This record gives sequence, C-alpha cells and structure tokens, in this order.
Amino acid sequence: MAPAITLAAEAPKLSAADTGFMLICSALVMLMTPGLAFFYGGMVRVKSTLNMLMMSFISLGIVTILWVLYGFSMAFGADKGSIVGWTSDFVGFSGIDKLALWDGYTIPVFVFAVFQLMFAIITPALISGALADRVKFSAWAVFLVLWATVVYFPVAHWVWGSGGWAFDLGVIDFAGGTAVHINAGAAALGVILVIGKRVGFKKDPMRPHSLPLVMLGAGLLWFGWFGFNAGSWLGNEDGVGALMFVNTQVATAAAMLAWLAYEKIRHGAFTTLGAASGAVAGLVAITPSGGAVSPLGAIAVGAIAGVLCAMAVGLKYRFGYDDSLDVVGVHMVGGIVGSLLIGFFASGKGQSDVKGLFYGGGLDQFWKQCAGVFGVLAYSLIASAVLAFLLDRTIGMRVTEDEEVSGIDQAEHAETAYDFSGAGGGVVGTAAPSLTATQSKKVDA
Repeated sequence: MAPAITLAAEAPKLSAADTGFMLICSALVMLMTPGLAFFYGGMVRVKSTLNMLMMSFISLGIVTILWVLYGFSMAFGADKGSIVGWTSDFVGFSGIDKLALWDGYTIPVFVFAVFQLMFAIITPALISGALADRVKFSAWAVFLVLWATVVYFPVAHWVWGSGGWAFDLGVIDFAGGTAVHINAGAAALGVILVIGKRVGFKKDPMRPHSLPLVMLGAGLLWFGWFGFNAGSWLGNEDGVGALMFVNTQVATAAAMLAWLAYEKIRHGAFTTLGAASGAVAGLVAITPSGGAVSPLGAIAVGAIAGVLCAMAVGLKYRFGYDDSLDVVGVHMVGGIVGSLLIGFFASGKGQSDVKGLFYGGGLDQFWKQCAGVFGVLAYSLIASAVLAFLLDRTIGMRVTEDEEVSGIDQAEHAETAYDFSGAGGGVVGTAAPSLTATQSKKVDA
C-alpha cells in the first residue's frame, strides 16, 4: 500500500461574499445607535429630547477614535494575562494590511475591526438612558472615554478575545449578552447609585413625550439587530448565521407578545411603550443565546425575557433607584436571562455541540454562564460606580437643580427639540400689542 499523503489544511482566502455581507452588517449595527437615540429621545420629557439624542450620537464620535487608537488592540490583540489584549500593529490601525485576513476567517482584519467597532459604540450609549434629564454633557463625554477604556475594552477581551478568561472557560455569548447588555445595564446601575435621583422622581409625571419616536427607534433597533446578531458568526457557510437570524425574529416576537400579555393582566391595557420595550427585551435576551438554541427554544427565551423584564422595570420604585428609561430592567435583566437560559435550552445543533439541561447536557454549561454573567456584572457595576464617583467629585456629573427643572436641552445645548414660534395663531393681519405699549397705556391711564 502506498504511504498516505497528508496535505496541509488550505489557508482561508478572502471571500468577497462574506466581506460584503459583513460590511452590510456593520452598517446595520451602526444604524442601531441612531435608532437607540430615537428610542430614548421619545421616552423622555420634551425638555430633554435633544440631550438624549446627543448622548447617543456623541458615542459615534468618541468611541470611534478610541477604537482606532487603542481600543481594538485592547479588546482583540494578543492576550495579556487573560484580562486584556495588546498588539502594537493594531494601534492606530498602523500595521494592518488591507488584504490581511482575520485569523481563521475569510474577511479582512479591517472588516472585523469595523464590525466590532459598532458594538463598542452602542454599548456605552445604552447606559445613557438610565441617566436622562440630569447629567452634564461634558461629564458624559469624559465618562465615555474612561468607561470604554477601563470597562468595555477589557470586558470585550474577556468574552470574545482569544485567551480571555470567559472565552477560555467556555462561556457562550454569541453577540453580546454579557459584553454589551449586562455590561451596560450594570454600569447604568452603578452610575445612578452615585449621582442620585431626578428632581421629582416618584412625585412628578415623567411620561414619554413622543411614543411615535419610541416606536420608530424600536423599529430601527429591530432592523439593525439582524446585522448585530447574524453578522456575529462572521460568515454564512455553515448555516449558523441563518439560524441566528431566524431566532432573532422569533424571540423578539415572543417577548413583545409576552410583555403585552403581562401588561394587560397587570395594568389592564396593551400599550405602545410596552410593545416597544418588549421587543427590545427579546432582542437583548436572544443576543447571547440565539446561536445555541432552536427556534422553539428562541420562543421560550423571548417569552421568559418579556415577562421577567416587564416585572423588573417596576423594581426601581420598590428599591428607590432612578433608572430613567429602564436600562437595568431591560438590558441587564434581559442579558442575564438570555445568557443563563443557554444552560437550559442549548440544543447542541447550533454554534457548537454544547447541550443544556433540557437536552441532556446537565448543568455544566449553566455554571459556566453564571461565572460569565456575574463576573462581568460585578466588575462593570463597581468600576462604573468608581468612575462616576471620581467625576462627580472633580468636574461634577449633574447639572444644577434649576437647569434640570427648566430643561437640560436649553442648559446644555442652547436648543429645543420643537420650535412652535412659527405656528402662528390669532386673527390674520392683527399684531398682538407689545409689552411696552401695554405698559404705556397703563401708565397713561
């Protein structure tokens, strides 16, 4: 018999299809940040609309520059002690050739870097919803720089970077349940515990000023989330990305319906805010789990998340923390639910052969998920609270009480969201008397 000839595995080659697909997914994820801005902007009172929009938009600027300078290197560079990465060629993108492929994949390093950049942008923007009405814009900008550097970049390495402790432990996080949603939700809780409540919390009505904007933002988030989730497999050759796409739709639908059902039973009405919030809760929960569960499992994940998140948003009134737009209740709780349910619903037929408890796999994966969830939660909460405390004691985090009451838009941005001065009124051709003329008549009298 002739000796066997062993051929070296053929190195991956650049795939135009995968590259184009990932560029489209990157653009979809970028759109999620303006979508988030509208979602949050509609949920606040009219006097805070622009500030809410700007708190998301500024992340597009600040985090982009940080990512190019050193963030990508910290998150996805060569591992340093299972805590952070660093590769000098990634600093400033100075040593990356345009045709260099991301290791083991068919897309360029630049494409992977820009896709992950969009995750880095939206994660701190999520935090802003908890801080509505009361934070100086300059302090928020400084917080973005510090938080991205101290919290997001290292946590992204833990979860997704080769050599990161959670990655090596086997924690499953397909597209960001821990690194994005739990991370942002825990950070939001840490910051609001430091800066305190809004003026009038639990006393004054603080209803959304524009539910159409909320629904528009939720729709843009849902649309962009397909890129967020399906793109995270970085290719299309084995069907996992397609599974994730389907599960994203299925879980989101189930969560929206479950939230509305809970709301009807608990409060007696189906609200548009509930529909939008339920959809986001489903998107959050399926983000870590969608590559591991079946479509039926995705229905279960979405429905459970919809009910639990709906219940969780009321906890702020019970415990007295002022989470303005329910970042803790939706993103932190939704991320926890989606991440932990992998330990029960992982089918072994998706991204890996890992099986959860309901598929005969025992609780091994559940305990791994617990380690990832609570490790990220504890670090983000504590680190974020410390950063907020330091900023509050130095440059100050909050606007003055008078500025908060009169409106943060005017105080911080010298603008208002809606200008009704040209709307007119009264009799055509008749000018209203001036204050000076009126006063003059009173004097003459």
